[in-house]
Parts: sequence; C-alpha cells; structure tokens
Amino acid sequence: MDTNFLLRGFIIGLSIAAPVGPIGVLCIRRTLADGRAAGLVSGLGAASADAIYGCIAGFGLTFISNFLVGQQFWLRLLGGIFLCCLGVKTFLSKPMDQAAAAKGDGLAGMYASTFFLTLTNPMTIISFAAVFAGLGLTSSSGNYATAALLVSGVFLGSASWWLILSGLVSLFRARFQTHGLQWVNRISGLVIVGFGLFALFG
Repeated sequence: MDTNFLLRGFIIGLSIAAPVGPIGVLCIRRTLADGRAAGLVSGLGAASADAIYGCIAGFGLTFISNFLVGQQFWLRLLGGIFLCCLGVKTFLSKPMDQAAAAKGDGLAGMYASTFFLTLTNPMTIISFAAVFAGLGLTSSSGNYATAALLVSGVFLGSASWWLILSGLVSLFRARFQTHGLQWVNRISGLVIVGFGLFALFG
C-alpha cells in the first residue's frame, strides 16, 4: 500500500477546493455571519461531494462519469437556479437573523446546500477526471486499496482548505458590526447570483 497516493489525493483535493467560487463566497459569508463552525460545516459539504466525485474518478466508475457528463445541461440548470435563489436569499437576509441559523437544523442545511451545489457542478467531475488522467492515476482504478487512499486524500485535502479558510475569516469576524455584515450579505448575494447566471447562460 503506497501512502504516496494519500498525499497525491490530498494535493488534488486541496487544489480543486482552493479556487474561489460560489462555495468559497458562501463559506466566507457564513463564517462572518454565523461563526467558524458554520463556515467549516459549509465547506465540509463541498468536501463530501468532492470525495464522491473522487470515488467516481478513482474507482474508475466510467458509466457514472459518462452519465453525469451527459447530463451537464440539467445539472447546470438545477445548480444555476439554486445559486440564484440562494443569492437572492443571502442578499435579503438580515444579520440579526443569522445567529440562530447556525445551530441544529441550520448547520445541517448549510452542509446540505454546499453538498448539493458541488454535486450539481459538472465541471467538478470533469476536473477530477482530467487531473487523475494527467497524473496517470487512472490506472489505479483496478486497485481498490490505492483508490481508497486517493479518495481519502481528496477529502482530507478539500476539508483542510475549508478548515483553513473558515479559521482565517473567523479572525476578522469581530471587526464586522451589524452594518458591515449587511454589506457582506449584499455583496455575497450579488456574487452568488452572478455565479448562478453564469451557470445558466455562460
């Protein structure tokens, strides 16, 4: 069992999670509004979806990969509509309403929303397939132990990024008063709607 595959998976997960997209914006906004736990849980939703796509690429589940790529239009449509709705909700939300949302069902909802958003992004599976092929890792699909190490590394790498991001953003949370958080909500909402419109019409 080559633990180098765990490290490779870690690097892949980190590199795919790191570019700032709608999930990154959500994580930052939720960390500022609701605290570090809210941002981390949001990121873990994305990391879980990354792990699923890592499984598809790592275990060589070609038929699932082909199906997802073939359904790009519907995935983009669902994801784009969801992003637009989420962006409008974020834009209109008030900072005073956010604290209670970070507990119980609120955290579960935050996890589920980023999990769904990542799953409905067809570029995620394409990115994983391209990276795995580029690094010559597709040959590991017949070795379940190696593939499991890769997938574990992907999850750990992605989760580490969200842990770092939510931790760094939480350091600045105390500096944001209610008025500042209102502007965070408005700007985040507009950015998220922009990602949604791009998914729908880009």
